[in-house]
Amino acid sequence: MIEIRTPRLLLRRWHDDDLAPMADINADPRVMRWIDDGSVRDLDDTAEAIERWEEEWDEEGFGLFAVELLASGELAGCTGLSVPEFLPQVLPAVAISWRLGPQFWGQGYASEAAHATLEFALQDRGLDRVISISQEGDQASENIVRKLGMELERETAHPVHGRPLRVHTIDLTEFAA
Repeated sequence: MIEIRTPRLLLRRWHDDDLAPMADINADPRVMRWIDDGSVRDLDDTAEAIERWEEEWDEEGFGLFAVELLASGELAGCTGLSVPEFLPQVLPAVAISWRLGPQFWGQGYASEAAHATLEFALQDRGLDRVISISQEGDQASENIVRKLGMELERETAHPVHGRPLRVHTIDLTEFAA
């Protein structure tokens, strides 16, 4: 079982008791504002998402981690890797993403988790390139992308929702530098 420890976080596979706290995160409009069409998700949607994330682990050897605070054991949200099939013009690609509950914002947790995930992607999984897809105007994600050293590759629009997207990229040589 893959686990990554950072100074303050444990990135791990999903447990049954993660469903309710992740559903609370997905039900918050502040969290979901910049995800897909901005709609909140309920318990059933969250259960289906976690099941898909776990299937991606089994099929691809990567997926979204549950992000747990080491100090308290609380589920802060998720971070990880996925294939962005909704955006065919960037394929083949693997995208890094993150989503934390608002009580965990502004403390550097998302950057810490994303950096560990990027290191996992490029060094452990052997990927030579990782992208990040964020909606235009999502300054918090833009800040994390900058901290990761990712560069803007293209601007496009979500093929279903039409929202403007920014695709950033980093490759192994840039990350290792």
